[in-house]
Amino acid sequence: MNPPDRHIEHVGHVGNVVDRPLRRALRRDPYQLVRLAGWSVAETAPSLVIGLAIARAIDDGFGAGRPATGFAWLALLGGAWLLAAVGARQVVMAVASIVEPFREELLAHVVDDALRHSVRSGRGPGAAAVARSNLQVELARDAFASVITVVRSFAFTVVSVMIGLATLVPEVLALVLPPFVAGLVIFLLSLRALARRQRDFILADERTAEALATMVGGLRDITACRAEERMADDVGLRVAEQARAARSLARVTALRTLSLAVGGWLPVLLVLAATPWLVGEGAGAGVILGALAYVTQSLAPALGNLVEGLGINGVRLRVALGRLLRDGDPPVRARGRLSARDGEAGAAAELRGVTFAYGPHAEPVIDGLDLSIPEGDHIAVVGPSGIGKSTLAALLTGLLAPGAGRILARGVPADRLDPADRVLIPQEAYVFRGSLLENLTYLADASREAVDEAVDAVGLASLVARLGGYSAEIDSGMLSPAERQLVALARAYLAPARLVILDEATCHLDPAAEARAEEAFARRGGTLLVIAHRLSSALRARRILVMDGTSVRLGTHEEMLASSPLYADLAGQWDPSNVREPVP
Repeated sequence: MNPPDRHIEHVGHVGNVVDRPLRRALRRDPYQLVRLAGWSVAETAPSLVIGLAIARAIDDGFGAGRPATGFAWLALLGGAWLLAAVGARQVVMAVASIVEPFREELLAHVVDDALRHSVRSGRGPGAAAVARSNLQVELARDAFASVITVVRSFAFTVVSVMIGLATLVPEVLALVLPPFVAGLVIFLLSLRALARRQRDFILADERTAEALATMVGGLRDITACRAEERMADDVGLRVAEQARAARSLARVTALRTLSLAVGGWLPVLLVLAATPWLVGEGAGAGVILGALAYVTQSLAPALGNLVEGLGINGVRLRVALGRLLRDGDPPVRARGRLSARDGEAGAAAELRGVTFAYGPHAEPVIDGLDLSIPEGDHIAVVGPSGIGKSTLAALLTGLLAPGAGRILARGVPADRLDPADRVLIPQEAYVFRGSLLENLTYLADASREAVDEAVDAVGLASLVARLGGYSAEIDSGMLSPAERQLVALARAYLAPARLVILDEATCHLDPAAEARAEEAFARRGGTLLVIAHRLSSALRARRILVMDGTSVRLGTHEEMLASSPLYADLAGQWDPSNVREPVP
């Protein structure tokens, strides 16, 4: 499987945006559609034979004094149910083969979009973005699977019932088809209003979640300012809006009951009312019961499943995709990416008066920071956990926008720097399902020689040998955390980026492997920033940035020993012969 697209454009037409990933998922593997259709025929076999088998068993078998014939027809119906059981299992597997790639593509898009949107808007990913990237992706996957299942089942069941009725007693079609079509039309006409109400409910739910998250995150400040009543009123307003949206949705949902009554059960009444006429036309008791079986056991349940599936899961799928693909957010003016050559030559990164806090009422994690990182520098960042080291890395790469101040990365604003000019490896390395070579060359079109060099440089050769070469298929579950980090390190080594940030990207490696990887990046050239989790990383760096919560100091190892009590304390606890060194 190829990795997800790295650049996904926003599309203004909601219908096209929503429909495009669905069409792509259905067209990705035509064989799976053929397989699904074939097994659907098997699964709906009882819908084809149920009425005919009952009619013949009664009229030609038990009613005519030939029980063997009657049992033979019932055995045929039983065989159809056994075939349907096998078909149902295969249908589930075929649907999964269509839906799972759809989920992976959708999740990749949502994560990429949430990060880019947070940078453009100057805010970190909020509660709504988190909900989109987790809950709604799973909701869309499950809804898509349900829609495929019920629409396919409905289509094949209706065709089977019509063939069965035409074979058994064609006159019944005139009684069944008109109300069935009328009920179907009522339901389809209600879908637009149902989708609108469902969308309103999801938006209200997101606003409630965001209001609650804001309230929980600021409880201390709310209490200190005696703003409990005002905050309760604000959250209560969101809850009331969601309740109104839920009631409105429930009212529209009532139309589904009407469509089921007209399309599913009115045909039963018409067949019963027309029984004397059908008997006059030569239909026996078995034929009447068979026709009723077609309607009550196949046609009405199929319509009910369609109404339930499309009315809930179909609408939910369309609304979730619309939210995931950003039709509900206010338009954000996209700013073009800039290459490093578009900026001024000079430092690899410049921070001037940078302040950042996670929330409007939170204490700043970084406050008034001025920092210059020259091109080609090698800096290790040390400090206690939670002091802002990873925040600094995210700011330098443009994943977070500062609340105040300015950040330039290689001469251009950090949030507009072309991704090809910088690379950030987080603590939890990302490996996608695909070949090892695809994972390694995801950020660069590298030659085999360059790949071999990168693998040897970061110490990945033993893993390549264990897997059996670059063509081996891998995914995150089959590799250890350390192996995933080595794959990510080799990928970054091959990338053309001149600014590389390792945010505890070697924390799962042993000290020797970590030293080899960091030394490889130091020899590679460019600018290297290491968020250190071992003091040995600081000793390998050219300079050390110490963050202690009250100030930021930058200098050599000797300078930091003299000027930073925190660093001096860490260095005093460190025993080079002990791998369990103090964590910066």
